[in-house]
Amino acid sequence: MRIDRYLRSIVVKSYNRRKLMKRIILGAVILLVVLIAAIVACALISYHKQPELTADEIKQLDEQGIWKERTSAERARIIEDNDEALKERIRMISNAKSEIILSTFDFRSDDSGKLMLGALIDAADRGVSVNVIVDGVSGFTKMKGNPDFNALASSDNVNVKIYNKVNPFKPWQSMGRLHDKYVIADRTNYILGGRNTFNYFLGAYPGHKNYDRDVLVYCESPDETSSVNDVLAYYESVWNYKESKAFLKNNKCAGNKKVKAARKELLDNYDIYYADNKDYLTDTDYTDETVEVSNIALLSNPIECGAKKPVVWYQLTKLMEQADTQVKIHTPYIICNEYMYDGLKKVCDSVENVSLMTNSVGNNGNPFGSADYYAHKDKVLGTGLEVWEYEGGYSYHGKSVLIDDDISVVGSFNIDMRSVYLDTELMLVIDSKEINEQLGGAMQTYEHSARKANADGTYDNPYNVQPVALTPKRERRMKLIKNFLLWTRYLF
Repeated sequence: MRIDRYLRSIVVKSYNRRKLMKRIILGAVILLVVLIAAIVACALISYHKQPELTADEIKQLDEQGIWKERTSAERARIIEDNDEALKERIRMISNAKSEIILSTFDFRSDDSGKLMLGALIDAADRGVSVNVIVDGVSGFTKMKGNPDFNALASSDNVNVKIYNKVNPFKPWQSMGRLHDKYVIADRTNYILGGRNTFNYFLGAYPGHKNYDRDVLVYCESPDETSSVNDVLAYYESVWNYKESKAFLKNNKCAGNKKVKAARKELLDNYDIYYADNKDYLTDTDYTDETVEVSNIALLSNPIECGAKKPVVWYQLTKLMEQADTQVKIHTPYIICNEYMYDGLKKVCDSVENVSLMTNSVGNNGNPFGSADYYAHKDKVLGTGLEVWEYEGGYSYHGKSVLIDDDISVVGSFNIDMRSVYLDTELMLVIDSKEINEQLGGAMQTYEHSARKANADGTYDNPYNVQPVALTPKRERRMKLIKNFLLWTRYLF
């Protein structure tokens, strides 16, 4: 009897412990769900209203214009190929003598990312000052705890900062992201465009890829009026911003066994790449591969993490409205509010030939962009735009505007509400017939893999393009977003 009572008491205690543990787990799950819901709700509310430019701000933008007087000749060229884009970055870093600055939205330690990390560490070992700034989402999901990035950040002569670190207790600033992509060498030369720092955008590696472009700007004898100083001033404002914070608190991890091994691997990989491409990488004369340009202007959004006023969008639409005969726009996605539709309509009313190329619903790598275009295609066409849908198989990521035969615009700015109101963005405007011809040729190549969309739902297909099929899985995902999430489209 005593044994039976003892055994029953053990069973009861075990049952009670399990019951208590279930309650604790259920309570934790409920608390987590409530916390996530509160964070999401706060983010939605914080960014729901899109700020407007005041009359005084518009007047100031109009009066100052975008162009500055340049007294030192500058040269440039378009970088269209992903493999070439990696080589040019490595070339610039490997020849730097005093300083390298890198800004990127997404940095990963895949093949191309590791080559970039190795090149940066090698530069730092030569005594070059290396400053890297990366957006907080990539900093949290790709860099945090990664020995490769710890190897870079713990090296002498290196400073790595993260813009707007992921912080669940600051949801009101969670959606403002750093979307700028550029490399500056020795405060002289720079590359600026739309490419992130990993395999999709850099190198000729197997697997998925995105098509994008950059501009390389070269100035043999820069002075205080050179455009590189505009990019530097912008960089310094972001670098010194209160929400740009150190990736590592200290460099103690440099002695960690995994970090040491990562450092060696990165440098070994870079040494092999450098040896294989030495002739190209050691050629520091850009003169024969660039053209002299008349002027270069930099357009930039405000840098704070909160909702931003649409500075770049206003400047872009005003620039396009001034075209004489032609405007061509390339954008991966088009997600507009009424203010943006009105801006596009004004451009179409002012200029005879205005076209826009974007990914088709089936070819779009962004499910939100795909769903929004599917839902609002009539409104896009209603602006008067001639719309071409790219069907090239890989998602097109280029962000460019071609104006007449002399103005070219390349950068990180998508025609979507996120680029207009949420993210930091840069667009480089170049006055040059030669650069315009380079950009126009590159844009036309993609347009030959596109179909022209008509208002009645039909297509003109002058290039006999085979449309990319919308797979059942992607169609279900797109319809789910269209039916239930489009009300959050200002965050896409």
